[in-house]
Amino acid sequence: MQRAERPAESAGQGLRAALAAAFVKLSPQHIIKNPVMAVVWAGTLATGAATLAGLASPGFGWAVTGILFFTVLFGNYAEAVAESRGRGQAASLRRARKDLMARRIDAQGHEESVPAAELRPGDLVLVEAGQLVPADGEIEQGLATINEAAVTGESAPVLREAGTDRSGVIGGTQVLSDRIVVRVTAEPGHSFLDRMIALVEGSNRQKTPNEIALGILLMVMTLTFAIVVATLPFIGGFVGVEVNLVLLIALLVCLIPTTIGGLLPAIGIAGMNRALQANVLAKSGKAVEVAGDVDVLLLDKTGTITHGDRQATAFHAMPGVDGALLRQAALLASLADPTPEGKSVVRLAREKGAQEAQDMDPQGARFVPFSAQTRMSGVDLGERVIRKGALAAIAAHVQSLGGQVPAEIEARAAQVARSGATPLVVSDGRQALGVIELSDVIKHGIRERFARLRGMGIKTVMITGDNKLTAAHIAAEAGVDDYIAEARPEDKLARIRAEQAEGRLVAMVGDGTNDAPALAQADIGLAMNSGTQAAKEAGNMVDLDSDPTKLLAVVEIGKQQLITRGALTTFSLANDVSKYFAILPALFAVAIPQMAALNVMQLSSPSSAVLSALIFNAVIIPLLIPLALRGVRFKPASATELLRNNMLVYGLGGLVLPFIAIKLIDIVLSALFSL
Repeated sequence: MQRAERPAESAGQGLRAALAAAFVKLSPQHIIKNPVMAVVWAGTLATGAATLAGLASPGFGWAVTGILFFTVLFGNYAEAVAESRGRGQAASLRRARKDLMARRIDAQGHEESVPAAELRPGDLVLVEAGQLVPADGEIEQGLATINEAAVTGESAPVLREAGTDRSGVIGGTQVLSDRIVVRVTAEPGHSFLDRMIALVEGSNRQKTPNEIALGILLMVMTLTFAIVVATLPFIGGFVGVEVNLVLLIALLVCLIPTTIGGLLPAIGIAGMNRALQANVLAKSGKAVEVAGDVDVLLLDKTGTITHGDRQATAFHAMPGVDGALLRQAALLASLADPTPEGKSVVRLAREKGAQEAQDMDPQGARFVPFSAQTRMSGVDLGERVIRKGALAAIAAHVQSLGGQVPAEIEARAAQVARSGATPLVVSDGRQALGVIELSDVIKHGIRERFARLRGMGIKTVMITGDNKLTAAHIAAEAGVDDYIAEARPEDKLARIRAEQAEGRLVAMVGDGTNDAPALAQADIGLAMNSGTQAAKEAGNMVDLDSDPTKLLAVVEIGKQQLITRGALTTFSLANDVSKYFAILPALFAVAIPQMAALNVMQLSSPSSAVLSALIFNAVIIPLLIPLALRGVRFKPASATELLRNNMLVYGLGGLVLPFIAIKLIDIVLSALFSL
């Protein structure tokens, strides 16, 4: 029972805090940020002053003032509720960012204990099992399992290792095993946790371009209607109608789009919160919104489309080559390869009986690490030059030594590639020995996800370092629209720029330092939390789960935000039409009998009509808060279908609902007045 009560108690505390924040937001410096609500708040003060001055009957004047006050309060409350959703996580993040001590290593290698707040970029710190990482950084030495629950909410530990794309660590996370040396990369107060706290609380939220454009439209509409209302007393003077100030303000509030004006900030904050609920940290609301307009998705094959754990599964020696010689050469070429593929080659070769060369001198061996430019790795043992890599790279290497790759090698590599695996060719000097087969598996359901994206009009492009045959096989099996084979970092950047030059919005997923330029160039750069600091700095979104397929969910979140804003804007503008039919007859029907034809709702009296319209105008804002926070349900559809559904559901609904609601409120008020 106690467990069931705690969430309810926490929710109640959050709502009470939001209500208190709604009153705080009545301050001029905050209310001025929302022009529509600022006009309503000014109208509230004006009607109160007019009532005190005797320009309206006390009962009617104070009723209008009270309704207008609650209209402003409900608009503030909508924004406060949206902001409160991030405060719980911000509190847990602050606990993770508590004062820490660091074991800093100086230039002489001596260790000293200093407060984490004194650490600066470039400092080296030692962290052992059971200790907290004192600051954001990159692992310089060692590997360790780390508990990142304070950031991701996921209790399962993750592996971080120096020299890989998974070397980034976050201050406040806990090392569970081994020991690592971390190079600090962030200034105090500018860490990942600091930025995350500001973002989840909404204090660092910038308005998106669409939100700014809509805000300008609402401001122009508000100014236009204010001018129209201000001229009504002069127009009324020509026909002998004296218009009361309180009625003019009531008309203005009903004319301007108060519903969307009150909900607009909440919609923007809720979009970032929905991304956060998916464990994606959006560095700005713009990133979430742009995701909804993406035209092209660039996805790495490994880890996104496939499981990403390519393993060596077979050795294919060439005719006349001893299989043991191939296995030993593959083993030697992979000993210094830190990648999972390299480690799997070593493991499989040893399982098959391969051993290091008996005459191998570790001091004399020169290991050649893999690079995206050379696309091969290996080792030099005196005069012996052993390499392992892509077919084209090994062919060029062998030719540079005066040799030639036989046709049998090319045929075997093509056969492996056609099966969906990745071929790696092994050479010893000028002789190509054979092919290593690396196998990967397509993720379950990925084809259906790409089909959904295609239904939204989004083109998917797979990026891989594999050869063209392997890339074509995987692309066909996964159902992507296009692919880039044998891709280098500059190829990703060139493709993004080419797509953008044609007016398309591009999204990119990456986790390595070599992905940073492409992440920075893309309109949406989704960096993995497990990746390098450079990648996280370059991207405008960080996936705390380090799941590259999350980009597909981000696109849906972005589209949902755009649809939600469009739906509530349509509803707001449509229900204003109904309020006109309640207020206008109340203003002019007595002096101009012909205006009675506009009283289609047959409201009982002018004062009841005004109060009914204002009450509906105020109450509809809190009633729509859950929809603004949850978002309109998204289904893949074309722009034409979305517009049609929007007009039918929210346009027609926004037109009809106020007629019914205002009439019901009028009946209740008439009954109360008659008592």
